[in-house]
Amino acid sequence: MTQRETVLRVDFVSGAVGHRLRFGGGRGQDLAKAMGLRAGKTPSIIDATAGLGRDSFLLASLGAQVTMIERSAQMHALLVQGMERAFDEGGAFREIIESMTLLHGDAKDLLPDLSAQAILIDPMHPPRKNSALVKRELRQVREIVGTDEDAADLVRIALNCARNRVVLKWPAKADPIEDVRACSHQILGKSTRYDVFMIA
Repeated sequence: MTQRETVLRVDFVSGAVGHRLRFGGGRGQDLAKAMGLRAGKTPSIIDATAGLGRDSFLLASLGAQVTMIERSAQMHALLVQGMERAFDEGGAFREIIESMTLLHGDAKDLLPDLSAQAILIDPMHPPRKNSALVKRELRQVREIVGTDEDAADLVRIALNCARNRVVLKWPAKADPIEDVRACSHQILGKSTRYDVFMIA
């Protein structure tokens, strides 16, 4: 590790997450719209691939009860530490953390025993060969969790478990995941898109 390479940590209080909490677009943000948060509607949510927990934190800050699942023991430990720091911060941070539940395990195994209206899946996709070097933080996460080769299996299981919708967070220009039915609609951002699968 070079001197400039910082140790990966989960930080819900400062930096990008804190800024997004204070100045984000509320329920008008693409993620919130994709997950079905709108006036009078606040679904229960499972984040099946928690990672750094940022999407879960945002959704909890908008009033949702969020269950996070992380299968990497190292990433799970970082999430525990980050949640403890945010809880100790008190105030709004503590209230948000109290709306978040963290589970350690493989979502494919855990989802059938859980209940949620909406399930979010943000797989670690393979590195893009022709893109600029991804952010250091994302490289560090990939080094910990690897590439989610079983993303299609997870989506299919989620489609059998969610009551209202499954949302796949995916690079905007990437091909759809193979062997999964077509999504109901998409919400497109600059670099990210949300493939929304409504449950009939």
